[in-house]
Amino acid sequence: MTPMFQDEGSSSATSSPLQFFSMMSLSPSLGSPHPWLKELKSEERGLYLIHLLLTCANHVATGSLENANVALEQISQLASADGDTMQRIAAYFTEALADRILKAWPGLHRALNSTKISLVSEEFLVRKVFFEMLPFLKVAFVLANQAITEAMEGEKMVHVIDLNAAEPAQWIALLQVLSARPEGPPHLRITGVHQQKEVLDQMAHRLTEEAEKLDIPFQFCPIVSKLENLDMEKLRIKTGEALAISSVLQLHSLLASDDELLKKKSPLASKSSSGIPLPRVLQMNQGTLGELLEKEMGNGYGASPDSTSSSPLSLTASMKLDSFLNAFWSLTPKVMVIAEQDSNHNGSTLMERLLEALYSYAALFDCLESTMSRNSIERLKVEKMLFGEEIKNIIACEGCERKERHEKLEKWIQRLDLAGFGNVPLSYYGMLQAKRLLQGYGCDGYRMREENGCVLISWQDRPLFSVSAWRCRK
Repeated sequence: MTPMFQDEGSSSATSSPLQFFSMMSLSPSLGSPHPWLKELKSEERGLYLIHLLLTCANHVATGSLENANVALEQISQLASADGDTMQRIAAYFTEALADRILKAWPGLHRALNSTKISLVSEEFLVRKVFFEMLPFLKVAFVLANQAITEAMEGEKMVHVIDLNAAEPAQWIALLQVLSARPEGPPHLRITGVHQQKEVLDQMAHRLTEEAEKLDIPFQFCPIVSKLENLDMEKLRIKTGEALAISSVLQLHSLLASDDELLKKKSPLASKSSSGIPLPRVLQMNQGTLGELLEKEMGNGYGASPDSTSSSPLSLTASMKLDSFLNAFWSLTPKVMVIAEQDSNHNGSTLMERLLEALYSYAALFDCLESTMSRNSIERLKVEKMLFGEEIKNIIACEGCERKERHEKLEKWIQRLDLAGFGNVPLSYYGMLQAKRLLQGYGCDGYRMREENGCVLISWQDRPLFSVSAWRCRK
């Protein structure tokens, strides 16, 4: 049998402390980590952190809080928000698990979070950094704009509804494309939906400025609202307008609305979230965290998260999402473009979601590792304020509070098909533009592939985002 690890110059696997990982049981008597843990190499420490995270999650899922506390103490001594990739991701998953435990004591949880300040301007800037530094949203915008441009060919009055009007770059690019139409630009109206008025004000200013420069008749209509509370009457659809709808990373949040009735249990998971066998520690000679996870979890630890089997393809009814899709269908848009995170983060149990989230966020943290330096303040903010908050919502929250219910493309195809929409294959020209944009990043880790007329954007072989276009099927 191949040894798990072998240090340079040693002849036996017994020289490596990793032989003990799969045999170690965490108990209150263990206290702080063994001194040799501090001497672990980066890859060895990463593997052990995964082992500890899964052990801790099992304890949280089964309500064994004393053991969970011991595991959290060990992880906190090895994890670090400014360390290597595995240390960083472990820090945020640990925080999420601790937050889930605290939710069992609502008074304590509220007291500890009562003075937290959330600055709109800071959140906006962090999302801007994510948009600028990683190509995922840019690719989604290129594909969406091409689908809209093709659907609106020859139209004199165009109305675009943006369900997350936070980034003007997409519509500035569309204005520029429409201004170059051989038949001349249409009259363009964009209705932007966002819960923060400041964000909509900035959007209106930038787009109006660009439209004046290009001499395009343009109107921006802001709607200050959370998506789930959107009043369809405020969209003010006019006769004679050709309608397009754009939803970027929004629809998954509507899946939370009907969950409250199913989750009248303790925030600490129920028996259905019971622990699952811990993985064996394997030999590891790969460089990325994603590959590390493949090695660690693919050995007798259930289905690959890349399949949909771990989160069944049965579609539980979501009244809010169904209502929205029905409302959009009744508006008869010429095209509706949807971009979503392509991950299984809507499982019913804690362990299921934790495993899926480890895979996908490992890939995202690897992206940042290849793009930004470890001491970058911008990187730290994206990890903490964007990825960290998403991880916390996926792991620590239940019911209506759990908004980050990302699902795979297969499920969105089924949902939209049931709602009466037919797929509009994304064009070759749009995919060509998107591929050129990816190649411009000079990093071969970013990839995209066509699937059923839709596009999956990946890091290495891990799909992270999907883009699809739809029209009403009469």
